[in-house]
Amino acid sequence: MGGVIVTNPPKADAKDVDALAGFGVATISEAMGRTGLLGPSIRPVQQGVRVAGTAVTVLGWPGDNLMIHAAVEQCGEGDILVVTTISPCTDGLFGELFATALQHRGVRGVVLNTGIRDTQELRDMGFPGWSRAVSSQGTVKATGGSVNVPIAIDGQVVRPGDVIVADDDGVVVVPRETARESAEKSEAREAKEAATRAAFLEGQLGLDRYGLRETLQRLGVEYKTYEEYAGERP
Repeated sequence: MGGVIVTNPPKADAKDVDALAGFGVATISEAMGRTGLLGPSIRPVQQGVRVAGTAVTVLGWPGDNLMIHAAVEQCGEGDILVVTTISPCTDGLFGELFATALQHRGVRGVVLNTGIRDTQELRDMGFPGWSRAVSSQGTVKATGGSVNVPIAIDGQVVRPGDVIVADDDGVVVVPRETARESAEKSEAREAKEAATRAAFLEGQLGLDRYGLRETLQRLGVEYKTYEEYAGERP
């Protein structure tokens, strides 16, 4: 199997990446119209960590991490490595040695649509990872693939240079061309949520703040006392 390693792809501006780093994955996805999520199966191996960076993508072969070795050379300061395979794989393609090499190059984390291992070592060294599985199963280095090409995870396309934001809730991808707009929309959404939070702290109900009483009425949802409800049951 052949492949291609693309060098120096365009990337989102670092200022826009840093701006997006201030918002959670859920906020960003909602601000983009509930898009960009890589799916609920990609989970963190640590807690309480949020990272944002530009994607370096890998398309490899199941059970084979050759192209991750090739991708390390293409990674630099502020990047996040994003790995998938041409068919499903839960083998431990990535571990502490890869993290050591990437951390030296200023990479901020890894997202794997495969398995990961050495999770305690990764936590100890402060290198964050998100993966589909945790597995000690080893790999070979025998089959060609590609680096810095568009890939898909759970139907969501990730291109090299797109922004990746990951936290305890999962992972979201932001197209590099709309990174600044998405940051602005995320800021506006967070301000709106702050106002709602303050209202809830004062006792206001979501039913009233969001005008949902009218929605319930339109849908035919009725209020009944317990006695009324019990009297209607056979």
